[in-house]
Amino acid sequence: MSEPIVEFRHITKRFPGIIANDDVSLTINKGEIFAVLGENGAGKSTLVSMLFGMYEPDEGEIYIRGKRERINSPRYATQLSIGMVHQEFRLVSNYTVAENIILGLEPERKFLGLFPCVDIRKANHDIAELSERYGLKINPEDVIEDLNVASRQKVEILKMLYREAEILIFDEPTAVLTPQEIKALLFVLDGLRDYGKTIILITHKLNEIKAVADRCAILNHGKLAAILDVKTTSTDEMARLMVGREISFTTEKTPAEFGDTVLKVEGLTVKTPSGYDAVKSVNFEIHAGEVFAVAGVSGNGQNELADSIAGLMPCSSGRITLNGQDITHASVRERINAGIAYIPEDRHNVGLVLDFTLRDNFPLRQYYSPAFSSKGVISESAFNEHGQKLLDRYDIRSSQGNATITRSMSGGNQQKAIIAREVDMQTPLIIFMQPTRGLDAGAVMNIHRQIVAERDRGAAVLLISLDLDEIMDCADTIAVIYNGSINKVAPASELSVDDIGLYMMGVKKE
Repeated sequence: MSEPIVEFRHITKRFPGIIANDDVSLTINKGEIFAVLGENGAGKSTLVSMLFGMYEPDEGEIYIRGKRERINSPRYATQLSIGMVHQEFRLVSNYTVAENIILGLEPERKFLGLFPCVDIRKANHDIAELSERYGLKINPEDVIEDLNVASRQKVEILKMLYREAEILIFDEPTAVLTPQEIKALLFVLDGLRDYGKTIILITHKLNEIKAVADRCAILNHGKLAAILDVKTTSTDEMARLMVGREISFTTEKTPAEFGDTVLKVEGLTVKTPSGYDAVKSVNFEIHAGEVFAVAGVSGNGQNELADSIAGLMPCSSGRITLNGQDITHASVRERINAGIAYIPEDRHNVGLVLDFTLRDNFPLRQYYSPAFSSKGVISESAFNEHGQKLLDRYDIRSSQGNATITRSMSGGNQQKAIIAREVDMQTPLIIFMQPTRGLDAGAVMNIHRQIVAERDRGAAVLLISLDLDEIMDCADTIAVIYNGSINKVAPASELSVDDIGLYMMGVKKE
């Protein structure tokens, strides 16, 4: 008989204007991989965050190994052998692997028999042994900033294992990995389960859940909709329970009909503030009616490429033209007026003003136009009407409608707000940078349909994504970026996922 290790009993958690979890009860057994699914704002991250001590429930109880616990901090969660790998890694970039892993638990020795100091030699030995045992081979002396994303994730996992965690929480663990790295991670998760670890997995990728999970809980609007055996449940059924309706995982689109060149990039080089060439002499062009997708492992120049086209970063050399107009040195506002819309990856620092209401965030790119102001005076009624239109049209869920403070919304609904604002501008060029990161299956398919609809109305679409399924579903043309250079450009029909993965790692070159 399965032995319960985590029990949520009648958990309710409220935030202003919203019930994140509504009387949720579920049991997770020792030694299983248990997935938590749900739409954005369904309450899955809130539920798991209570297990790691980041929130406390307003009602209900949490039991660990049969004992009721009040988990009021991550420190106490760690004492209960609970660990968590966050979507954004928590590592010190100029420390070594070993130094990151032992932080707070440093082994000591006596220098000259008198003075206590960190026994880094013992730490390196113990971590090398630990990484070998769990199939997470990594050099303890490597510096974090020199490691790729997959290796950094191994370090996060080893941090939990070094602290002898038995309950391992993974929040969107494959969001920034290549297909080959995803397969390797799923293999590691299998191995951790074989060692008796209990794994709680939050992800929006149903095929990964099918590949590795034993059971899953589905949350819908804060309530527990179902607990399912993964092997006997189809991904279609999981998706239906998540969103409350049937959804298709393939975006229907007609063959592209390319028009004139809208965006032309010639010899573009972009330097970081430290002087490093993040983008190296890149050339490409995008036509009206074309989805041009850029695939690559995180950190290979995608952000700098998008920011330089949008005007957020200067280019050190090269030329950018939009509909024949040279915008290489144009300001952000000049580029907006020329016809660029931009969904940035960093929705908090670039995409939104978090302490503004939704109503005030929606017109940020156009507030000075005649549609929203006259002689420098903003029209309150225009702001209100525009905000309500976008809320209804793009299914943005908020506790207080137009008056909702953006900071209080779920990440997925914040993302929907940015996409609504940019798509509604109907520009000739629209840049989608990681548009569906952190969105649920239903919202992802809606965004994919919007991308194709933008193409079909004649816009040029630049899609930059770490999700290869997304690229394969939406793209007409695919460019692969590696180490700041375009490694391959080809029609989407000529490339397989595995081919792209190899180009992304620099194994295959043009």
